[in-house]
Amino acid sequence: MDVTVLAIADCPGAALLADRIAVVGDGLPGIRVSRRDIASEAEAVAAGMSGSPTLLVDGTDPFAVPGQQPGLACRLYRQEDGSLASAPPVSELRRVLTEARG
Repeated sequence: MDVTVLAIADCPGAALLADRIAVVGDGLPGIRVSRRDIASEAEAVAAGMSGSPTLLVDGTDPFAVPGQQPGLACRLYRQEDGSLASAPPVSELRRVLTEARG
């Protein structure tokens, strides 16, 4: 399974997302993680980046929100306690990656 983090340079959320993917990935072999830095609005649109960071699992954003436009803005994810953070919660990452493995 290919997991790609799309992010703008120096995005603090990208590091948090990478850390959380590492936690989940320890229990799920066969995950290939890469990062792609996005530098322009056109790149964001072409890559399907709905804010930084965006997670793609085999090319699809499992956290996509209908109507959300691609762009270079920061992206926030709802946490289990209702708060917002710059990466999905570990439990949701685990669910998404486990389901993607089949």
